[in-house]
Amino acid sequence: MGSNPPPRLSRRRFLRRAGCGAVSLAAAAAPGCGQDSGNAGRAPNLLFLLTDDQRWDTLGILGNDAIQTPNLDRLAREGVRFENSFVTTSICAVSRASIFTGLYARCHGIHDFQTPLSGELHAMSYPARFRDAGYRTGFIGKYGVGGREDLPRDRFDYFEGFAGQGAYLNEIDGETVHLTKHMGRQALDFLEGCTAGQPFHLSISFKAPHVQDGVEPYFIPDPAYDDLYSNITFEPFEKNAPRYFDELPEFLKTSENRVRWEQRFSTPGKWQESMRRYHRLIHGVDVQTGNMLAFLERRGWLDNTVIVFAGDNGFYLGERGLAGKWYMHEESIRTPLVIRDPRHPETAGTRLAATALNIDLCPTMLSLAGLQAPPAMNGRDLTPLLRGESPPWRSEWFYGHLFQHPRIPQSEGVRSGRWKYFSFFEQDPPYEFLYDIQADPGEENNLAGAADYGPRLEAMRQRRQAWVENLERWTADQPWQEPEKPAAGAV
Repeated sequence: MGSNPPPRLSRRRFLRRAGCGAVSLAAAAAPGCGQDSGNAGRAPNLLFLLTDDQRWDTLGILGNDAIQTPNLDRLAREGVRFENSFVTTSICAVSRASIFTGLYARCHGIHDFQTPLSGELHAMSYPARFRDAGYRTGFIGKYGVGGREDLPRDRFDYFEGFAGQGAYLNEIDGETVHLTKHMGRQALDFLEGCTAGQPFHLSISFKAPHVQDGVEPYFIPDPAYDDLYSNITFEPFEKNAPRYFDELPEFLKTSENRVRWEQRFSTPGKWQESMRRYHRLIHGVDVQTGNMLAFLERRGWLDNTVIVFAGDNGFYLGERGLAGKWYMHEESIRTPLVIRDPRHPETAGTRLAATALNIDLCPTMLSLAGLQAPPAMNGRDLTPLLRGESPPWRSEWFYGHLFQHPRIPQSEGVRSGRWKYFSFFEQDPPYEFLYDIQADPGEENNLAGAADYGPRLEAMRQRRQAWVENLERWTADQPWQEPEKPAAGAV
């Protein structure tokens, strides 16, 4: 969304060599950055890789036979991959605010592209807490929260972030450089600036595979990969069939999603070319990931570096005659999530079915470093799952999309272990979806209008209301508790 000016890019290197200043008790006992051996007991480094608009089924190891992602696949083989990873709001800025803070949107209050993180919210965020604990912190890429004037340059030790969407192709010292490649170079700059005795936390927020809004052909990969996938014909998805669009309510047929579908997917030729370009953009991220892994291996740091790879939201690739995201269908909210923690080789290659959310990333990264998350955080710590434990886990979660746009209707909903409900509450009357996701994982049968499911529909309406009321009572100085669960069997 949006047409913000491109980022200011240059090749200059900010090799800010941070000293061994005061650190938290955990980090002081265990300096990690720059140590070539003997990592036992040292605080881990953390590398957080975030892609933009990458849906869950776009890694080779996750079943995509066409895409070439050997380095991201390696992370999954050497780590843990979450097969049910979702975002609580499917739009860039809001999801990123939730990732930074571990909060649902109704708690952090950011629903647009202009509102920045307040000082109070930043103090709760993982970047602030890692820096306070003595980590050398870096941020590269799409910051995504607030405007250009809100970029938090002084809140990181190394900051090469940009506001808005940025541009994929940029002239840098007389060379046309793809943004993903440039960000990879900046990542190596940051890593070169690390010194012995201080752990690091580096966030790399890729623009890829997001489109270049308003610029045909929209998906703009590195020209170096122009031949990649050129001989592949992608098999259309079942839900690309016209009948799925025909079943939508009228207000979705004229939504922004349909406008973007016309631009990117409206003919078989457009769809094939967009699919190739989308996959090339992801391959570009994989190449830069490989460069970072090679650097860490050369320095001897890989065995003490936890790597988290995630997506900020899903993406309709033409399903239901739509493009983009924003709604609560699986295509829009389901994302890849891989966590490679070399301290737990016994769980390498594990596939987990437990539900993970974008709000879990902040408390989980803090926990991986031995740091405490604020009690007010909505997200859950995933580290017990990474260790192979089976703690009591969430049985439902809340989705909210309150971004105001004339062609993107607002919606909210609840997903439980079996049921998914979401409501476009601005419509008169509200338009609702109800899916039995156990019996109908493809979400083909909307049960909201079926008489036999009236009690279930009413129960899910009540759960949505319970979540809204609970989230509206949230305060930063009180421990968070999810709304009281309904009686057994009610939802």
